[in-house]
Amino acid sequence: MTGKRRTRLTVLLDEIRACTRCAAELPLGPRPILAASATARVLLAGQAPGAKVHASGTPWDDASGDTLRAWLGLDRAAFYDPAKVAIVPMGFCYPGKGKSGDLPPRPECASQWHGTLLPLLTGVELTLVIGSYAQDYHLGSRQKPTLTETVRAFREYLPAICVLPHPSPRNRPWLAANPWFERECVPAIRARIAAVISSRTSGS
Repeated sequence: MTGKRRTRLTVLLDEIRACTRCAAELPLGPRPILAASATARVLLAGQAPGAKVHASGTPWDDASGDTLRAWLGLDRAAFYDPAKVAIVPMGFCYPGKGKSGDLPPRPECASQWHGTLLPLLTGVELTLVIGSYAQDYHLGSRQKPTLTETVRAFREYLPAICVLPHPSPRNRPWLAANPWFERECVPAIRARIAAVISSRTSGS
């Protein structure tokens, strides 16, 4: 059964990476960026690649990624090991620039791919829900009225889900205004990730 799931997953990932559905709407053209395997224990559910990530083809290969890895307590080797960590954003391609930052993720990705892809990630024990668009999708009615309230209530979603703000440099004012996040939330996230990844390493 596991072999069939992995085969289906490999085929699906190839289809996603070849997708051109939104080509006419993407200023830099399509380049779907994600990483996944059936053995991954941690799922990173973010928003969409930025321009630097589009250029490199490596997810979270920017300042936001540096901050995220610091929050998670993961080095690049662990972060980019698809056997440990799956990276499935709400939008797979860079959506372009808006007036105050990148545009929202294209909605076509979730509607076309997520419903088929996520059930194939059968090893996931912890989902990191990063930013408001991912929270809308993965939490739905379980969200609080604001992102800040949702993140502050992080204990309610553990052990299966960790909620985070987006680690973009644009969010530095939010982090300065909410010091409890790095004081309380970050250590809890690191501990949960370490437990999940070490359980895989030990084969339990």
